[in-house]
Amino acid sequence: MRIIPIASGKGGVGKSLLAANLAIALGQGNRRVVLADLDLGASNLHLVLGEQAVKKGLGTFLTKGSSFEESIHTTSYENVRFIPGDSEIPGLSALKLPQRMSVLRNFNKLEDSTDYLILDLGAGTHLSILDFFLLSPRGIVVTSPFVTATLNAYLFLKNTVFRLLFNSFKKGTPGRDYIEKLRKDSSSLQRLYIPKLIEILGKADPENTETFLRYMNVFRPRIVMNMIDGPQDAEKAGKIRRSCREYLNLDLEHLGVIYRDSVQDIALASRLPVLVYKPRSVLAQAVYRIAEKIIQSEEEEPAGSPEAFTELNDDSFQSAEMEASVDFEAKMESVEELAGSGALSSGDLAEIIKSQQYDLSVLKKENTLLKAKLLEAARQGFKV
Repeated sequence: MRIIPIASGKGGVGKSLLAANLAIALGQGNRRVVLADLDLGASNLHLVLGEQAVKKGLGTFLTKGSSFEESIHTTSYENVRFIPGDSEIPGLSALKLPQRMSVLRNFNKLEDSTDYLILDLGAGTHLSILDFFLLSPRGIVVTSPFVTATLNAYLFLKNTVFRLLFNSFKKGTPGRDYIEKLRKDSSSLQRLYIPKLIEILGKADPENTETFLRYMNVFRPRIVMNMIDGPQDAEKAGKIRRSCREYLNLDLEHLGVIYRDSVQDIALASRLPVLVYKPRSVLAQAVYRIAEKIIQSEEEEPAGSPEAFTELNDDSFQSAEMEASVDFEAKMESVEELAGSGALSSGDLAEIIKSQQYDLSVLKKENTLLKAKLLEAARQGFKV
């Protein structure tokens, strides 16, 4: 059983959209899929999946209201089962360690009947989210081209690496003692990036540092850039990759791009996944392409050397940029066809332009906010 955790640094970037439609695509590819809603503070994956709300899910299981087996529901989609969450039970958005271990033990029971376990995680960097993401070395981070989204995607990966670091150094070891001293001044820990930290820990605690490096050698998260408007937006993922390589000693694989499409809202209002509502749309085809890459990766794992991983990741980013250009042409062709046929009125075109203007205004506000934060951080730094 392969576990695919899907996370994001912030909400509203299409994480659940990808999780639900990816489960359907893999199911159509003759893979047995279990889709679990672990966004327990805002569980709404059943809406994206087009399923009715059910009374028994992870929430009732964790509060002793049902068994884990009762939480697993069949769906109307081929080879797809669904484990709903529960946002109506207070206190579940941040699971405690015993609760996380209970869920994990029961997930392991799915091994013989499941090819893919897809985990739709909550937004943010709570420890329970990071621990579930680390169940697989190849989790997916979904982001969008907006400044806050790309920044939060990087911060999520940074927190994941630091969580992996803490897990590698057990209590009482010299490395953990050093990290605990740094934790008392969280700003110092955040400023000390992984390459420098590894150098220090390697001298203080070489054995556990080696353990951490072994984990990092197989930790290869993947990124999906969602809600793009043009080929230039695909390049934003490259900035995240460069930051991860420079500051975290971490490389990323680009799993693909997905264009912003109003069909998503229409499908959601119709209580149908995009793959069912409009399977030939640019958005749906992008999800199918991502599913195909995941299936291909089952048999195409690189030899294991850092050079092999880097080459694979380079190719993935080049492919994503090329796919962004191809999809943009397909998207423009469909708009031209609709306009030529009269199906797209001048009012519709005006709405499209208005929507793009709104997106630009949001982007400008985010840039202004980010600049203000950077200036404030610089002033604080000068004071120190």
